[in-house]
Amino acid sequence: MTHRGLSAPPFAAHTSAERGWQIFPLVPGDKRPAVSRWEERATADRARIARCWAAGAYNIGVACGPSRLVVIDLDTPKNPDDRPPADWAHQGVNDGLDAFALLCEQSNEPLPADTFTVRTGRGGQHLYFAAPADVELRNTSGKLGWKIDTRAAGGYVVGPGSVVRGKPYVVAYDAEPAPLPGWLLTLLTPPLLPPQRPVMVPVRGDDRHSRYVTAAVNAELARVANSAPDEHNQDLYRAAVALGQLVAGGELTESEVIERLTEVAAGVGQRPREIPKTIASGLRAGARRPRTVGVAA
Repeated sequence: MTHRGLSAPPFAAHTSAERGWQIFPLVPGDKRPAVSRWEERATADRARIARCWAAGAYNIGVACGPSRLVVIDLDTPKNPDDRPPADWAHQGVNDGLDAFALLCEQSNEPLPADTFTVRTGRGGQHLYFAAPADVELRNTSGKLGWKIDTRAAGGYVVGPGSVVRGKPYVVAYDAEPAPLPGWLLTLLTPPLLPPQRPVMVPVRGDDRHSRYVTAAVNAELARVANSAPDEHNQDLYRAAVALGQLVAGGELTESEVIERLTEVAAGVGQRPREIPKTIASGLRAGARRPRTVGVAA
């Protein structure tokens, strides 16, 4: 379907929606969402998209989770001082594409290039894959290698047709997103909690009980507070899992865990839109393994 008379961003917005992707507006010329609660408000509805993009030449955000996409972001160095670590440099790696090609070679797998691909404004690449139906993948930063990030549930990418700081995002290879290769799914799947009976931690006396719970909470808050800039979301998820176990065991209330984790995550500069979703996901995972503190006589 064509959209006669539409300028580039509105046309591209309709094109993305026709692919079945859930989109939302980004600030014109920028990567930042132009709306709050962008993941909830992302849509493929033509009428809503027409109304939105009639109001301004917004860039296009593709919400990966609702769109059932996993996007591998192969970035380029941001400046001359942004150089690969020595263990990557000595293998000839200069950017994310080099690092990804090396990962494929080391995994004895072909480079999965036969999928929808966007060239980013700074010369990187976004490889779009169809998300697996039975596993919820989340964003990663550097997990696969230097300058390789992934965007999945809770994440978004700048869609084709957008222009950031005067540089366009363009379709480099137009095809349906291929299924995420199994070997990449294995690398990106977070470890599952072992299926288990509830954990009992024996202590003596009510004061020790209180001290144990307090220490557990403080340790998880410290995990988030001391997390590296590119690991805030991952460590928040882990902390929510650990405290979610205590919530499920009746040692803490969900509201107090959410309040404390939200406060510390905001304190390290994590994006406000990510915080509640990450905490909720971690609490759900932790609930599968309740943890209680027993008081011995």
